[in-house]
Amino acid sequence: MTKYLYTWRLLFSVLLYLCLLFSCRRMPNVQGEGSPILQGIWNQDSILNADQLLNYTQYKFKFTCDSFYVDLVTNSKVNYYADSCFNNGVWKEYAKGVYQVRADSVFLTGTFTKSNYKQKISGCYQIGQYIKTFKIKLADTSRLLLEGTDNQREVDLKLVEKIICTPQSL
Repeated sequence: MTKYLYTWRLLFSVLLYLCLLFSCRRMPNVQGEGSPILQGIWNQDSILNADQLLNYTQYKFKFTCDSFYVDLVTNSKVNYYADSCFNNGVWKEYAKGVYQVRADSVFLTGTFTKSNYKQKISGCYQIGQYIKTFKIKLADTSRLLLEGTDNQREVDLKLVEKIICTPQSL
């Protein structure tokens, strides 16, 4: 009986070792290339019906390889924050992270940052994770039309500067 138990333990250990050995693979030590059509700096010049909205956010994106940087300028007629943060209803926020394009959507996953894109751990407005998904309605060489999946507002972006991805070491 102990002979069979020893054999099963040995067999189980060998199988477990082989599973671990072949299931793990080393990821490359270089950032991904991202989506070629998104590479560049994109600006949202105006917001449709902005004067009729209680609040809206204007975007400026920079997509470089698999990374993104976003500047968010929020205009609000309603004060959601402490009076010292409200800033007459106009404020800027920043975020950075990585993105993925799957089918007709772009998934942004990152963190809110300071204006120098260093981590923000306290202060006015939002802190922590920046997670946003947009549906890509149009993407060509000079225009990018996105639709927020959380509020169905369109973000009409124009290409300001094209960027060629040169993957960097991580």
